[in-house]
Amino acid sequence: MSAILIAEDHPEISSFIDKGLRASGYVTTLTADGRQAWALASTGAFDLLVLDVGLPGLDGFEVLRRLRGDGVEIPVIILTARDGVDDTVTGLEGGANDYMTKPFQFAELLARVRLRLREGGAAPAEEATLTAGDLSLDVRRRTVLIGGSEVELTAREFALLEAFVEHADQVLSREQLLGMVWDMDFDPGSNVVDVFVRSLRSKIGAERILTVRGVGYRLKPLS
Repeated sequence: MSAILIAEDHPEISSFIDKGLRASGYVTTLTADGRQAWALASTGAFDLLVLDVGLPGLDGFEVLRRLRGDGVEIPVIILTARDGVDDTVTGLEGGANDYMTKPFQFAELLARVRLRLREGGAAPAEEATLTAGDLSLDVRRRTVLIGGSEVELTAREFALLEAFVEHADQVLSREQLLGMVWDMDFDPGSNVVDVFVRSLRSKIGAERILTVRGVGYRLKPLS
């Protein structure tokens, strides 16, 4: 299981990333300080660093510069509210492996995390096909088969179903699903999860997604 260090001083963003990554099966550690981020990332205990540029103590660019200067090769994904070309170049030339501008969708961050971990040898290559009973998802072609018959889903429906299949027979809260599938700025009080679950049920069968009252939903694999 891969360990990820999240260096972000904005509590809502930090919590959003943390919950989403933990729900996706990663072990996470949080810090809101640049000097601590540098110290923790230097220990060799982490497989990847999600690094905000605007940290107190040391900014993200300085943390990255020191890590690379010390010979620390941990994969680094830079996060920033800045969207200028100069900042992008500074981050990548400073040794960042990837770069994302806020706001972003968690699904995109998760895809990049998986990619960088595969490149670093810290995680197995993502399976081309995910299965749960007679339900099969081809994550590269973005297709869904149920008992051998293809079902058409929208991009968001597919992302939601992928989250369910990856955690088949586990209860996922609405908050977890928001973090895994929707935008980081989405209102946690919204009923968007319920709306898309209803839509997904209409296409794959209502009996496959069970409601766990007061908690969330669970995908029940069917043969």
